[in-house]
Amino acid sequence: MPNLEHPAYPAATLLHLESLVPCRESQVSMLLSIFGERQQFSFPSIFIYGHTSSGKTYVMQTLLKTLQLPHVFVNCVEYFTSRLLLEEILTQLQSCCSETEQTSHVHCDTFNDFVRLFKQAVVSREFEDQTLYIVLDRAEQLREMEANILPAFLRLQELTDRNVTVVLLSEIVWELFRPSIGCFEPFTLYFPDYSIGHLQKILSQNHPPEYSVDFYAAYINILLGVFYMVCRDLKELQHLAALNFSKYCEPVVRGEATERDTRKLWKNIEPHLKKAMHTVYLREISSSQWERLQCDDGEPGQLKGLSAHTHVELPYYSKFLLIAAYLASYNPVRTDKRFFLKHHGKIRKTNFMKKHEKTSNHLLGPKPFPLDRLLAILYSIVDNRVAPTANIFSQITSLVTLQLLSMVGHNDQLDGPRYKCTVSLDFIRAVAR
Repeated sequence: MPNLEHPAYPAATLLHLESLVPCRESQVSMLLSIFGERQQFSFPSIFIYGHTSSGKTYVMQTLLKTLQLPHVFVNCVEYFTSRLLLEEILTQLQSCCSETEQTSHVHCDTFNDFVRLFKQAVVSREFEDQTLYIVLDRAEQLREMEANILPAFLRLQELTDRNVTVVLLSEIVWELFRPSIGCFEPFTLYFPDYSIGHLQKILSQNHPPEYSVDFYAAYINILLGVFYMVCRDLKELQHLAALNFSKYCEPVVRGEATERDTRKLWKNIEPHLKKAMHTVYLREISSSQWERLQCDDGEPGQLKGLSAHTHVELPYYSKFLLIAAYLASYNPVRTDKRFFLKHHGKIRKTNFMKKHEKTSNHLLGPKPFPLDRLLAILYSIVDNRVAPTANIFSQITSLVTLQLLSMVGHNDQLDGPRYKCTVSLDFIRAVAR
């Protein structure tokens, strides 16, 4: 018995829609109830939120396209200013029912202009008899635009006196959107994360035709058993499933095992899934490089991606600044004279020094240091004379921005800023080399 039922749409269309959006039937049913029939006024604005890769964008696109509802779909990251966003909506609206694909560019500077041009476009395209849907994906970007943009979109149906519904898709909750001056409250709908059973069902639908459904479902079960605790992203899991399936099938292809020999298949795929665990989410090598690495039976240490390099490219003096910062963080102040002065005289070894030298400073973590100590160590380790110019100070700020250094305390302290070095010993060795 189908889960989706609505008197305004054919049963065959709803059955096809249900097959396209597995494990999201309740959310689609709720959206159909809100939308109503084509000619009915829907809710003015709908706010859909949920974590990344929970199907928000896919469900909305599939729903609108399958039911052939007039809509405009805009990603707010691509159109990151209000002018670009409004013009893109009007351009898509112009071509929504246009017989020719060529459309003229629409100029729109303010929301007042947008309302006027929107009314003209809706009248000219004869949209009065059915609801028009404007979907704004990654809607959290609207908070970075002018203060009137978000409240105006929420009241667009009222401002234009047209049958239009604005749908906002976001990864954050509505409480982080609500302006302090108040606005029209949208209907909120939550898309929960896919459970492991949902992921199993969705991923199993992509089974290759040359293998049975049970065989591919067993492979997906093994994959989720390894990666589910560290990765819930459906897109990433789909990528991992496609990337490692050929290795899972190797014993069957060579005739060493059958599709039911799960123990042999698991022993063959286990080391390769462990290697894949090192690069999950990073996507630091291409699929073809990963396949070559599997064919060569390479070790995880042979990955030539981001994790194989323990340094980044920095300007010349930034490298010396970073080395000086590391030395200042992990060496006590009393050792500066011994390490960085050529004629430091005789150093007395007291019992205090012997007692505390037993504990490695790397186990205690980095210590804060003032700016003048950093510059003094810099001058001692650089061969040529370095002038304390604005270029040097700007590079210190850049290192803080890159999070290689961290500022301790506040900028308004009278004794000057204090810093900590946040990089590891392997990283600084690579830079020093």
